[in-house]
Amino acid sequence: MSESCNHDCENCASKCGEAEDKNSFLAPMNALSEIKKVIGVVSGKGGVGKSLVTSMLAVEMRRRGYSVGILDADITGPSIPKLFGITGNATSDNMGIYPALSRTGIEVMSVNLLLENEGDPVIWRGPIIAGAVKQFWTDVIWEDVDYLFVDMPPGTGDVPLTVFQSLPVDGIVVVTSPQELVSMIVGKAVKMADMMNIPVLGIVENMSYYVCPDCGAKHSIFGESNVDKTAEKVGIATVAKLPLDPKLSAACDKGMIELFECEEIKIINDALTRDEK
Repeated sequence: MSESCNHDCENCASKCGEAEDKNSFLAPMNALSEIKKVIGVVSGKGGVGKSLVTSMLAVEMRRRGYSVGILDADITGPSIPKLFGITGNATSDNMGIYPALSRTGIEVMSVNLLLENEGDPVIWRGPIIAGAVKQFWTDVIWEDVDYLFVDMPPGTGDVPLTVFQSLPVDGIVVVTSPQELVSMIVGKAVKMADMMNIPVLGIVENMSYYVCPDCGAKHSIFGESNVDKTAEKVGIATVAKLPLDPKLSAACDKGMIELFECEEIKIINDALTRDEK
């Protein structure tokens, strides 16, 4: 700030620190929270396995010795607690809300942990949903988290916009599937991130292929992959291709995703931790 500043930030062409602070939409996190990095996991459409990828990234990061949290921002379709076998309700006191802990110590916050019955639908309008996501940042006590993964609903609507504006997102991981239509929609998510000045750290193509248990041959069940072309087109170097694996599906159904290990997802985790090496 210069000595001649008139404190009229809205009409000032300067990009000083005070102007940036006043024009920022960032929401303050809970005073008892300590979060080092925030990684969003997004998709252009639903049904591509975004929550699955979020969980696998978190599990692998936890295996590497980091403290990890998952903020389930998919308010109307929460599935993170199910994948980790977490039941019951989150606790709270006058200091804030405490996330649930998975078997390996991953902190999890989801609307399902606040409902009387986890099967009850959340019938809220967009602004209320966006407000709930923001409260998961401001009211939840995330204790000393190295990586907070945010599982966002599909598309480019209210919640992704709220997350990008209200949370200090360090980067996003885009999840897609082999179909050409989905690859086209990926471009929308990437463009939104670019408009919000959020770096895209990698693309994960889920259900990329199936490995025959008898002969070991790879079969492209949903068509040939388009992810490499898409990644090249939007300038993203890190790509992971996840196979269809019945064992993974079984682990998810039993809430035991922490017991499953996926070599392919480690490519993305390597990219997330690259600047620490």
